[in-house]
Amino acid sequence: MSDQHQVTATVNNPVIPGFHPDPTVCRVGDDYYLACSSFEYFPGVPVFHSRDLVNWTQISNVLDRPEQLALPLDSPSSAGVYAPTLRHHDGLFHLIVTNVSGYGNLLVTATDPAGPWSDPIRLPDVPRIDPDLAWDEDGTCWCTCAGVQQVRLDPSTGKVTGEPRDVWSGAPGARYPEAPHLYHIGAYWYLMIAEGGTERAHAVSIARGTSPNGPFEPCPHNPILTHRGREHPVQNTGHADLVQGPDGSWWMVLLGVRPNGGTPGWHVLGRETYLAPVVWTEDGWPRVGSPDLELPAPNWPLHPAPPALVRDDFDDERLAPRWVSLRERPAELITTGARPGWLTLRARGASLDERDVVFVGRRQQHHACRARALVDAAEGAGGLAVRMDEQHHCEVEVADGEVRVVARIGPVRSVVASRPAPAGPVVLRAEVTTSSPGGPGGGPDLVSLGFEEPHGTFTPLAALDGRYLSTEVAGGFTGRVIGVYAATGTVHVDWFDYQPLAQKQ
Repeated sequence: MSDQHQVTATVNNPVIPGFHPDPTVCRVGDDYYLACSSFEYFPGVPVFHSRDLVNWTQISNVLDRPEQLALPLDSPSSAGVYAPTLRHHDGLFHLIVTNVSGYGNLLVTATDPAGPWSDPIRLPDVPRIDPDLAWDEDGTCWCTCAGVQQVRLDPSTGKVTGEPRDVWSGAPGARYPEAPHLYHIGAYWYLMIAEGGTERAHAVSIARGTSPNGPFEPCPHNPILTHRGREHPVQNTGHADLVQGPDGSWWMVLLGVRPNGGTPGWHVLGRETYLAPVVWTEDGWPRVGSPDLELPAPNWPLHPAPPALVRDDFDDERLAPRWVSLRERPAELITTGARPGWLTLRARGASLDERDVVFVGRRQQHHACRARALVDAAEGAGGLAVRMDEQHHCEVEVADGEVRVVARIGPVRSVVASRPAPAGPVVLRAEVTTSSPGGPGGGPDLVSLGFEEPHGTFTPLAALDGRYLSTEVAGGFTGRVIGVYAATGTVHVDWFDYQPLAQKQ
């Protein structure tokens, strides 16, 4: 068997690790495409491609131009872009999504999911968040949103017909019915939703009817997936989408988290994308297998994705799709053209206000990892940061002839440690290592920050408890992003590399 068709006994979950929540998936021939939420980061809505549902490669971001995605600088973290739905109909990819930062629901299309995607059609009459698209045999497009409400939509114009109507309220007593997806499978229309909120009580439930607009009969064994109350390494399971495998089997993509440390458990990578098998019972209801960290390999050849790039030398005019910035990416502030082979960042102002900082990063995707960057801060102050949001981040920066570690936890910003900086550009390093829980109070990991001496020796300046960079402390819907920044003035970055490390037991 060729290298492109390796067979393994098991596959690893999550299939897309790190902050990649609210997955939505569609199949076109032998190809699968998946998109995720992106919240306050620009460009928005990462898109992945796979040939086997297991190995995924990011090919684009849907909202990669200012006319597609406008995020005000004062919009809070975990605002922005929520919960897309990706579908293919009549030769065209459609993506419908909510920008909660004042712009509402919008729809974009493309003939190629790698882009370019169209300018958005605004949907002011589509209610609520988490919009879904489904077409019936007559070509009518049904848009279903959180709540759960539904309306007829003309996707070419954004016009709706009639008033939104409630079609299902979910399981009795369950809160936050959201993330609806509507499917025509066999004799029924199935309406699948998330319930319980996106924390430990998260769940997936389903109902069915003979018409796309109901009435819908709930599944007698709802929820069809939840890990609430279970001793399982994957928690918060929910917000799912269904897809058919190449052998006719059915699968679910969903979000989940991996808490570490002592009670109550902290997850730091955000909500990740998992895969779970689905079988249909004789009475026409789906039963979902557990999205375990290891799944039996599927019954078809696997197509391993190309190895992830460890190092970026910033030699290309455009940044790779994995790079994201905060709310916008103006060329005058973020560019690879000012100094060839370097990424140049220019802070918006001369203060230390968080909104003046210009940041470019990539999602942390491993519980243990190392990030390094060669930084020239002779014209300003900046460095290497591990970020959850504006009020929860830590960094090692070069400024005023010093290398210093700075931590921001809630309203408190502290210089934790400092040393004279080596002459010239400095290699800054952040290492995240897993740690033993150490009883109920043990944190999930340690974040060590420092710099490399000219001969390459790592000089750590501080090791910080990772719980303060977790969702359980910071709140919100995102995960850690590691990257480079300019706090004041101009900062140049020659290269950045990111590598997973072996986890400590």
